[in-house]
Amino acid sequence: MTTRLSLFDSPLFLGFDQFEQTIDRMRKSGSDGYPPYNIEQVSDTELQITLAVAGFTEEDLDIEIEHNQLVIKGKQQADDGERIFLHRGIASRQFQRSFVLADGIEVKGAHLDNGLLHVDLERVLPESSAKKIEIKSPKKDKKLKAIDVESEKEE
Repeated sequence: MTTRLSLFDSPLFLGFDQFEQTIDRMRKSGSDGYPPYNIEQVSDTELQITLAVAGFTEEDLDIEIEHNQLVIKGKQQADDGERIFLHRGIASRQFQRSFVLADGIEVKGAHLDNGLLHVDLERVLPESSAKKIEIKSPKKDKKLKAIDVESEKEE
């Protein structure tokens, strides 16, 4: 059994387990360069990921989001064996490409155009979630007995 040391093992980083898992997923997402892709900033709040998926149809491609991770998979139909190749230089292989999305990034849609798969993303700015927390004192919770000073003087 090996023990893995991590920066997030420090008690100063309580609750960062999911962040560490995201870093692990990024590390495992594959350094394979297939298919090649671009990430483009279209506007202040919009991004577009473009993958070169020549030879893949819409039915061969699958796009999913799971735990802030965009996963794009491609699997071409198996060759029926009827075609005879004199030279086969075009790869027909499956792929999986993953992108870790920051909080507030939403996938707006995807479309396939001339062998390029475009995935449209938008950065949604959250409303301020500042919340005032009331500080309670044990003295405030005790019921105080009211004394009428004027009525005691008359007695």
